[in-house]
Amino acid sequence: MIESKNEEQKAMEQSNKSFNGKMAAFEVVSSSLLSQLQKKAQLTDELQDKLLRTLADWDNARKRMAKEKEEAIKLANTKILEALLPVIDNFEIGIQSSQKATDVQSVITGVQMVLSQLVQILKEEGLEPIEALGKPFDPNFHESLGFVETDKVEEGSVATQLRKGYMYKGRLLRAATVYVAKKPESAVKNDLPLEEIEEDKTV
Repeated sequence: MIESKNEEQKAMEQSNKSFNGKMAAFEVVSSSLLSQLQKKAQLTDELQDKLLRTLADWDNARKRMAKEKEEAIKLANTKILEALLPVIDNFEIGIQSSQKATDVQSVITGVQMVLSQLVQILKEEGLEPIEALGKPFDPNFHESLGFVETDKVEEGSVATQLRKGYMYKGRLLRAATVYVAKKPESAVKNDLPLEEIEEDKTV
Protein backbone atom coordinates (compact mmCIF):
# COMPACT_ATOMS: atom_id res chain seq x y z
CA MET A 1 0.00 0.00 0.00
CA ILE A 2 2.82 2.34 0.94
CA GLU A 3 4.70 1.38 -2.21
CA SER A 4 1.65 2.21 -4.32
CA LYS A 5 1.43 5.67 -2.78
CA ASN A 6 5.12 6.23 -3.35
CA GLU A 7 4.75 5.29 -6.98
CA GLU A 8 1.80 7.65 -7.39
CA GLN A 9 3.78 10.43 -5.73
CA LYS A 10 6.76 9.77 -7.99
CA ALA A 11 4.49 9.79 -11.03
CA MET A 12 2.95 13.07 -9.86
CA GLU A 13 6.37 14.62 -9.33
CA GLN A 14 7.51 13.39 -12.72
CA SER A 15 4.41 14.85 -14.32
CA ASN A 16 4.97 18.16 -12.54
CA LYS A 17 8.59 18.25 -13.70
CA SER A 18 7.50 17.54 -17.27
CA PHE A 19 4.83 20.23 -17.09
CA ASN A 20 7.24 22.73 -15.56
CA GLY A 21 9.76 21.93 -18.27
CA LYS A 22 7.20 22.46 -21.00
CA MET A 23 6.08 25.72 -19.40
CA ALA A 24 9.67 26.90 -19.19
CA ALA A 25 10.20 26.03 -22.86
CA PHE A 26 6.94 27.78 -23.75
CA GLU A 27 8.02 30.89 -21.86
CA VAL A 28 11.34 30.89 -23.70
CA VAL A 29 9.60 30.57 -27.08
CA SER A 30 6.99 33.17 -26.13
CA SER A 31 9.69 35.56 -24.97
CA SER A 32 11.57 35.06 -28.25
CA LEU A 33 8.44 35.60 -30.34
CA LEU A 34 7.51 38.67 -28.31
CA SER A 35 11.01 40.07 -28.83
CA GLN A 36 10.77 39.46 -32.59
CA LEU A 37 7.35 41.09 -32.75
CA GLN A 38 8.63 44.10 -30.85
CA LYS A 39 11.57 44.42 -33.25
CA LYS A 40 9.27 44.14 -36.27
CA ALA A 41 6.90 46.70 -34.77
CA GLN A 42 9.84 49.03 -34.21
CA LEU A 43 11.03 48.45 -37.80
CA THR A 44 7.51 49.15 -39.08
CA ASP A 45 7.40 52.40 -37.15
CA GLU A 46 10.81 53.39 -38.55
CA LEU A 47 9.72 52.57 -42.12
CA GLN A 48 6.49 54.49 -41.67
CA ASP A 49 8.44 57.45 -40.32
CA LYS A 50 10.82 57.31 -43.30
CA LEU A 51 7.87 57.10 -45.70
CA LEU A 52 6.21 60.13 -44.12
CA ARG A 53 9.49 62.06 -44.27
CA THR A 54 9.98 61.10 -47.93
CA LEU A 55 6.44 62.18 -48.81
CA ALA A 56 6.96 65.47 -46.98
CA ASP A 57 10.27 66.05 -48.79
CA TRP A 58 8.63 65.27 -52.14
CA ASP A 59 5.76 67.66 -51.43
CA ASN A 60 8.19 70.41 -50.42
CA ALA A 61 10.24 69.80 -53.58
CA ARG A 62 7.09 69.97 -55.72
CA LYS A 63 6.05 73.26 -54.12
CA ARG A 64 9.56 74.65 -54.51
CA MET A 65 9.68 73.69 -58.22
CA ALA A 66 6.26 75.26 -58.81
CA LYS A 67 7.41 78.46 -57.11
CA GLU A 68 10.66 78.51 -59.09
CA LYS A 69 8.70 78.01 -62.32
CA GLU A 70 6.38 80.87 -61.40
CA GLU A 71 9.36 83.10 -60.61
CA ALA A 72 11.02 82.14 -63.92
CA ILE A 73 7.86 83.09 -65.83
CA LYS A 74 7.67 86.40 -63.97
CA LEU A 75 11.34 87.09 -64.75
CA ALA A 76 10.83 86.26 -68.44
CA ASN A 77 7.78 88.52 -68.61
CA THR A 78 9.73 91.29 -66.88
CA LYS A 79 12.52 91.05 -69.46
CA ILE A 80 10.02 91.24 -72.34
CA LEU A 81 8.28 94.24 -70.78
CA GLU A 82 11.61 95.99 -70.20
CA ALA A 83 12.50 95.41 -73.85
CA LEU A 84 9.15 96.87 -74.95
CA LEU A 85 9.51 100.08 -72.93
CA PRO A 86 11.73 101.78 -75.56
CA VAL A 87 9.09 100.97 -78.18
CA ILE A 88 6.47 102.75 -76.09
CA ASP A 89 8.85 105.69 -75.66
CA ASN A 90 9.38 105.90 -79.42
CA PHE A 91 5.66 105.71 -80.11
CA GLU A 92 5.06 108.60 -77.72
CA ILE A 93 7.85 110.61 -79.34
CA GLY A 94 6.44 109.81 -82.77
CA ILE A 95 2.95 110.95 -81.79
CA GLN A 96 4.30 114.22 -80.42
CA SER A 97 6.38 114.79 -83.54
CA SER A 98 3.50 113.96 -85.89
CA GLN A 99 1.39 116.70 -84.34
CA LYS A 100 3.94 119.25 -85.50
CA ALA A 101 5.12 117.56 -88.69
CA THR A 102 4.11 118.86 -92.09
CA ASP A 103 5.68 115.99 -94.03
CA VAL A 104 3.46 112.92 -93.98
CA GLN A 105 6.25 110.71 -95.30
CA SER A 106 8.47 111.49 -92.32
CA VAL A 107 5.66 110.38 -89.99
CA ILE A 108 5.24 107.14 -91.94
CA THR A 109 8.98 106.54 -91.82
CA GLY A 110 9.00 107.07 -88.06
CA VAL A 111 6.16 104.61 -87.54
CA GLN A 112 7.92 102.05 -89.74
CA MET A 113 11.09 102.40 -87.67
CA VAL A 114 9.20 101.81 -84.43
CA LEU A 115 7.42 98.81 -85.97
CA SER A 116 10.76 97.35 -87.07
CA GLN A 117 12.07 97.82 -83.54
CA LEU A 118 9.06 95.99 -82.10
CA VAL A 119 9.34 93.14 -84.61
CA GLN A 120 13.03 92.71 -83.80
CA ILE A 121 12.34 92.52 -80.06
CA LEU A 122 9.64 89.89 -80.56
CA LYS A 123 11.90 87.95 -82.94
CA GLU A 124 14.60 87.80 -80.27
CA GLU A 125 11.99 86.33 -77.93
CA GLY A 126 11.21 83.54 -80.42
CA LEU A 127 8.35 85.01 -82.48
CA GLU A 128 8.56 84.34 -86.23
CA PRO A 129 6.07 85.33 -88.98
CA ILE A 130 4.72 82.56 -91.19
CA GLU A 131 5.62 82.99 -94.85
CA ALA A 132 2.31 82.51 -96.65
CA LEU A 133 2.08 84.50 -99.91
CA GLY A 134 2.75 82.31 -102.92
CA LYS A 135 3.23 79.23 -100.77
CA PRO A 136 1.12 76.07 -101.22
CA PHE A 137 -1.89 76.18 -98.91
CA ASP A 138 -1.19 74.25 -95.70
CA PRO A 139 -4.08 73.85 -93.23
CA ASN A 140 -1.53 73.41 -90.44
CA PHE A 141 -0.39 77.03 -90.85
CA HIS A 142 -3.04 78.74 -92.99
CA GLU A 143 -6.72 79.49 -92.38
CA SER A 144 -8.59 79.84 -95.68
CA LEU A 145 -11.53 82.23 -96.08
CA GLY A 146 -12.21 81.03 -99.60
CA PHE A 147 -10.84 81.13 -103.14
CA VAL A 148 -9.86 83.97 -105.44
CA GLU A 149 -9.35 83.75 -109.19
CA THR A 150 -5.83 84.68 -110.22
CA ASP A 151 -3.05 83.57 -112.52
CA LYS A 152 -0.30 85.34 -110.57
CA VAL A 153 0.35 82.29 -108.36
CA GLU A 154 -0.16 78.59 -108.86
CA GLU A 155 -3.58 77.13 -108.21
CA GLY A 156 -3.85 75.91 -104.62
CA SER A 157 -1.30 78.44 -103.39
CA VAL A 158 -1.92 81.43 -101.13
CA ALA A 159 -3.00 84.37 -103.30
CA THR A 160 -3.89 86.94 -100.63
CA GLN A 161 -2.99 87.27 -96.97
CA LEU A 162 -5.45 89.20 -94.80
CA ARG A 163 -3.70 88.61 -91.49
CA LYS A 164 -0.20 87.36 -90.75
CA GLY A 165 0.35 84.12 -88.91
CA TYR A 166 3.06 83.59 -86.31
CA MET A 167 5.14 80.81 -84.81
CA TYR A 168 6.49 81.02 -81.27
CA LYS A 169 9.58 78.94 -80.57
CA GLY A 170 8.62 76.38 -83.20
CA ARG A 171 4.95 76.15 -82.21
CA LEU A 172 1.97 77.64 -84.01
CA LEU A 173 0.78 80.77 -82.23
CA ARG A 174 -1.70 81.96 -84.85
CA ALA A 175 -2.51 80.70 -88.33
CA ALA A 176 -2.30 83.09 -91.27
CA THR A 177 -5.70 84.14 -92.63
CA VAL A 178 -5.61 83.76 -96.43
CA TYR A 179 -7.42 83.37 -99.71
CA VAL A 180 -6.36 80.47 -101.92
CA ALA A 181 -5.74 80.86 -105.65
CA LYS A 182 -7.78 79.13 -108.30
CA LYS A 183 -7.62 79.42 -112.06
CA PRO A 184 -9.72 82.17 -113.67
CA GLU A 185 -12.74 80.94 -115.65
CA SER A 186 -11.12 82.06 -118.90
CA ALA A 187 -8.04 79.99 -118.18
CA VAL A 188 -10.17 76.98 -117.33
CA LYS A 189 -12.00 77.29 -120.66
CA ASN A 190 -8.69 77.56 -122.50
CA ASP A 191 -7.67 74.27 -120.94
CA LEU A 192 -10.85 72.53 -122.17
CA PRO A 193 -10.93 70.58 -125.46
CA LEU A 194 -12.35 72.56 -128.41
CA GLU A 195 -15.59 70.55 -128.57
CA GLU A 196 -16.34 71.27 -124.90
CA ILE A 197 -15.80 75.03 -125.44
CA GLU A 198 -18.15 75.00 -128.46
CA GLU A 199 -20.76 73.14 -126.43
CA ASP A 200 -20.41 75.70 -123.62
CA LYS A 201 -21.04 78.61 -126.05
CA THR A 202 -24.37 77.13 -127.13
CA VAL A 203 -25.70 77.10 -123.60
